[in-house]
Amino acid sequence: MSTHFKVTGQYVDILGKQIFPAIVTIEDGIIASVTSCTEAPNQYILPGFIDSHVHVESSMLIPSSFARIAVTHGTIGTISDPHEIANVCGMEGVHYMIQNGKKVPFHFFFGAPSCVPATAFETAGAAIDSDQVSQLLALEDIFYLSEMMNFPGVLYADSEVMKKIRAAHKAGKPVDGHAPGLRGEDAKKYIEAGISTDHECFTIEEAIDKLSYGMKILIREGSAAKNFEALYELIDDHPHMMMLCSDDKHPDSLVEGHINQLCARAVAKGLDVFNILRAACINPVIHYKLPTGMLLPKDPANFIVVKDLVQFEVLQTYIKGKLVAIEGKSLIPHIAEEAINQFDASPIDVAHLQLSPKEYPQNEGLIPVIQAIDGQLITNCLWCTPCIENNLLISNTQTDILKMVVYNRYFQAPPKIAFIKNFGFKEGAIASTVAHDSHNIIAIGVEDESIAKAINLVIQEKGGVSCVTAQSENVLGLPVAGLMSHQDPYQVAADYTIIDKMSKDLGSSLGSPFMTLSFMALLVIPHLKLSDKGLFDGDQFKLF
Repeated sequence: MSTHFKVTGQYVDILGKQIFPAIVTIEDGIIASVTSCTEAPNQYILPGFIDSHVHVESSMLIPSSFARIAVTHGTIGTISDPHEIANVCGMEGVHYMIQNGKKVPFHFFFGAPSCVPATAFETAGAAIDSDQVSQLLALEDIFYLSEMMNFPGVLYADSEVMKKIRAAHKAGKPVDGHAPGLRGEDAKKYIEAGISTDHECFTIEEAIDKLSYGMKILIREGSAAKNFEALYELIDDHPHMMMLCSDDKHPDSLVEGHINQLCARAVAKGLDVFNILRAACINPVIHYKLPTGMLLPKDPANFIVVKDLVQFEVLQTYIKGKLVAIEGKSLIPHIAEEAINQFDASPIDVAHLQLSPKEYPQNEGLIPVIQAIDGQLITNCLWCTPCIENNLLISNTQTDILKMVVYNRYFQAPPKIAFIKNFGFKEGAIASTVAHDSHNIIAIGVEDESIAKAINLVIQEKGGVSCVTAQSENVLGLPVAGLMSHQDPYQVAADYTIIDKMSKDLGSSLGSPFMTLSFMALLVIPHLKLSDKGLFDGDQFKLF
């Protein structure tokens, strides 16, 4: 059945840097024509927003559910790295994401995960080698090689790493980067290996350095890592080289907004609106060779209508000519989906969490402590005085140094224990199976009893996030790989809002305690982290 309709408004020609009244005619999902006219409603027609780097799994929603919410904010597509589910379920997980994403009118541009597992110093549920990466890159549904987190492997020309990069080049598909803090000759060598983007810059100096070698920079603003304030000026300084991304977006913050929020913030900073929209709508299409078009005749009808170019309130979202959202209401139906998972962890008891001083690294009576930093994935290594009671190392709420646990979810193994600062809990504990990148069980708390209870709550659900207080306990089950729910996304967001508030009520001042927790086992981000194999020195890239 053919469809034919027109949308009238102020047409935003991003590349031409002009706005004019126009009639956009759509026929069978294609832009048939853009015709200027003398008068048009005071609403703005522009290409849809694209998140240039996101792990859909971080939303705790399967792709079809993520899309239901994202379209209400004018997002029509995402450059999606499925390495979270790949670390749990391998190739099956990647195909699960692709197939579920196809069930809704939305553009999921998936990549082939490059680092599964991320390192040899942790236990993942699966591995994807260079041969499997080549198989994925041959698929029409795979658009790029996902972030190459093993930057030491690139610098030292590791054979498996280089095979994956060459496979992408052979397939004519770009390679995404991940090189936090890399500067100078090391950055140059990394980029010259054929890696074209980076979303990990947390200072403008680092971003400018990488730009000088021809790398494109993605400004990230997610639920945990927030780099917009440090980098936004680059949008006007290097308009051809910038994109916008969230990387990780929890369900509650996805309900609030997406790339549209970053556009509004950039306008408030006084940046050129055409440069902003180029980063949000056009540069990803050009860089990744996306089949979404740029709102030109003969392009697919993927576009949005916004109230103004200040707040970017989305009035309508169209994908392939189909209206999928109107004034904050999604028209994408809920998709019933089966769950896949890999989980084999036995309940833990308090005795497993007890730690004597002689079992933990020390230097002149001090112990290494992970320092979490709000809004950043990077951590610091502090050397602090331990709190010892009955010849056991325990949490100390006075100094805000709490016990942290990583417990293998894939087979039976004793937990690994460390200490962390800046979570601020005065009581209780939180636990999660969202623990980048291997997604073992991770927990932080004050009392061993609370930590054990929080861990056992997520084991009971075969994955999820939990919070334990003196008065109550709560768990949000994530049965899809221990990462996502297949329930109604708005209900998941509401349930997450409740448990997130519980975690903050324990005393934390962190913007997102669960999101920050999820990165405390991410070994590829310096400086000190904890895996299921032990405390990890990110600078030396080795276990303590």
